[in-house]
Amino acid sequence: MSTTDVAIVGTGPNGLAAGVVLARAGLRVELHEAADSIGGGLRTASLFDSGVVHDLCSAVHPMAAASPFLRAFDLPARGVELLRPEIAYAHPLDGGRAALAHRSLARTCEHLGADGPAWRRLMGPLLERSEEVVDLVLSGPRTLPRTSAAALLLASRAALHGSGLGAALFRGEEAPALLTGVAAHAVGKLPSLASAGVAMLLGHLAHGTGWPLPRGGSGRIAEALAEDITAHGGVFHTGHHVKDLAELRGARVVLLDTSPKGLLALAGGRLPRAYARGLERFRYGPGAAKVDFLVSEPIPWADPAVGRAGTVHLGGTHAEMVRQETANARGVRTGKPFVLVVDPAVADPGRALPGKRPVWAYAHVPNGDPIDPYDLVRARIERYAPGFGDTVIAHRSVAAAAYETYNPNYVGGDIGSGAMTLYQSIARPLPRLDPYRTPLPGVFLCSASTPPGPGVHGMSGYLAALSALRHCFGICEVPDLAPDSAPLAFQRPG
Repeated sequence: MSTTDVAIVGTGPNGLAAGVVLARAGLRVELHEAADSIGGGLRTASLFDSGVVHDLCSAVHPMAAASPFLRAFDLPARGVELLRPEIAYAHPLDGGRAALAHRSLARTCEHLGADGPAWRRLMGPLLERSEEVVDLVLSGPRTLPRTSAAALLLASRAALHGSGLGAALFRGEEAPALLTGVAAHAVGKLPSLASAGVAMLLGHLAHGTGWPLPRGGSGRIAEALAEDITAHGGVFHTGHHVKDLAELRGARVVLLDTSPKGLLALAGGRLPRAYARGLERFRYGPGAAKVDFLVSEPIPWADPAVGRAGTVHLGGTHAEMVRQETANARGVRTGKPFVLVVDPAVADPGRALPGKRPVWAYAHVPNGDPIDPYDLVRARIERYAPGFGDTVIAHRSVAAAAYETYNPNYVGGDIGSGAMTLYQSIARPLPRLDPYRTPLPGVFLCSASTPPGPGVHGMSGYLAALSALRHCFGICEVPDLAPDSAPLAFQRPG
């Protein structure tokens, strides 16, 4: 049995973030990945044509541009180019109409007509304090906000729009649909305080740091993180499915980028019963069903402006999305799922070949849903892009139930690794002062099932790594994450 300072199970964005911090602290770090390639939700691969790559999970990354961890890590300085579309996201409606969230707040407000002033009042103050708002949402559970202004701005808006009263502030259909489409990223009941918080966070970022796509695909982020870990002595073991914590007894500390279900399986009865029961009660959210398309031409949206958007939300009106997402959260299949669509070549033309381009689509479905989503997703796209089906050359679909096979953290297809209710937004996975520490000595949880929750931001891994440094290695200094910075000089006890 080899001896190492830290073993990390799982190489999703949080496992990689933890690896960066701990390797830069001068520790010997080994990362274990069950799949043949690293990345978790950051994998990119060729599915139908060797010259066209598809993002297998996440594709668009608002948090990669805004996250405190990734800001300090400095992706652009490491060769990861974050491409920001002219229109961050769009929301088509019937009759050839569409609401558009431009990078420019002014252009967005102009496009929304009579609802422009209300949109400016909603997003403008958040935008002015964007870094404070992001740091508040993505900070650790014991971190106090830098100022009360950001907290008040976020809380007042979340309370209004989480109660269902917010839609009354708008006169037309476009603005409430635009905002509700962002709220649906919480993948749960609408409206809710948690979904309203997501809408405020992601909504204002569209007009700030943007909703970028990495040039060449999401895998570029994973590659940059892995390269830094390797440069600081870290070692990767791919194709290695760790099934029991006993396999890692040569490590002083273990960090698990797994769901609570995964922690229970790895612990194998070692956890105190009260803690284990708490993990068993942890709630998972609705599922995501995925379809990857290879198409012959850009999506023929009824409103051509939608074709300039990096992300497209398909859900109809505010009222339609409230009904659909609420039914979905209750496990009721409606046949008209909320669908997110990305045509990566809109921002990254190099992702397409003549007559071949990738299209990415997620549908929100009940947890564990076994239905092949292809027909549902194609129909949803064709509602707003007639003739889309005629452009499809090939497709690959993954039902929500099958997503857990691809990534065990996606229990029942829950790509957020836990329902985004208000309670579970604060107490993930259990209400503890340090949610990353488990009752097992030297074992930490660092996945999206811990604060601040889902998204490619790396903060769960970052915060778990800082906790491990303090409690197990006596290191309170935060390692410098900038490119070419020297690692901390860790003195191992003799």
